[in-house]
Amino acid sequence: MWVNDIIDRIKLPFRKEKELFSALYTILGFYPRNISLYKQALLHKSAGSRNEKGKPLNNERLEFLGDAILDAVVGDIVFRHFEGKREGFLTNTRSKLVSRTTLGKLSQEMGIPQLIKSSGHSSSHNSYINGNAFEALVGAIYLDRGYEACMRFMEKRILSQLINIDKVAYKEVNFKSKLLEWSQKNRVKMEFRDLSQSVGDNNSPVFTTQVFIEGLEGCKGTGYSKKESHQQASKETLQRLRREPQFIDAVFAAKGNRTKMEEEPVMCVPDLEKDGQDFIIEQEKKEKPATENAARKKAPVTVDDDMTLDDITAVPREKTREEIIAEAEAAAFAEMEK
Repeated sequence: MWVNDIIDRIKLPFRKEKELFSALYTILGFYPRNISLYKQALLHKSAGSRNEKGKPLNNERLEFLGDAILDAVVGDIVFRHFEGKREGFLTNTRSKLVSRTTLGKLSQEMGIPQLIKSSGHSSSHNSYINGNAFEALVGAIYLDRGYEACMRFMEKRILSQLINIDKVAYKEVNFKSKLLEWSQKNRVKMEFRDLSQSVGDNNSPVFTTQVFIEGLEGCKGTGYSKKESHQQASKETLQRLRREPQFIDAVFAAKGNRTKMEEEPVMCVPDLEKDGQDFIIEQEKKEKPATENAARKKAPVTVDDDMTLDDITAVPREKTREEIIAEAEAAAFAEMEK
């Protein structure tokens, strides 16, 4: 009895290996040579372990390698498939084929999430985990079988059976409208600033645009038109908002500071009575002078620094004929009375 238990325990690892081999064959279209590479590609860092040297074992390094290989392989395929197309079109098509969303959907369709090992805190349905595992598998294929095997995998397994490359290439996603919709829903201020315009290698104009959200610098985008540069800047900013929670936190902190300042009074409420009399020049109250001479001595009117009206004396005027006769008669009567 105990012999059968030992045999079952020995067979168990081989049975699990056989199941993994079979699952990988269904996904990849070939059997792995070095199964340990594929095991590591399916090991999320939340469930990772350490080797005998204490270094972590997870799929992050293979993900980095697979990301670079995917860019090269898909770029090669797109270049040959769309002969004569401009650089901007080719770059946009490659970006859509290797985007996190596309890789996440591919991973789901191929059954990769069921093979990923992660802790209970990480969902196997998370598109980031699934997309990262897809990239890590490409890295494992490259180390296990080389670049040509990666090319065959993408051409025969992915682009022939799971993705219509022409539909992907000509499907226009309006990233700018998506970013504007997000900003309006969240009531955050956003603007596009056209930074520069230069001339490319083929003498075509190249535009550079940057997104600013609540005054914070978003991502830049370049293109052969302003529309194209706006689209690219919007796409990069949307990806950053999805990947960097700290950026979203900074945006809403800036929004909070702005709205707080807008709600606070910027000045005291003006006193209408006081402000309405600012144009009145107050006069000094003066006592009414008893005589004209007293008035002159009390408040001389200044003409300039050296002269006042007090310095001016009256000039005697000539007497009229009637006044002279009246004075003579008055003098004659006065002499008779003596």
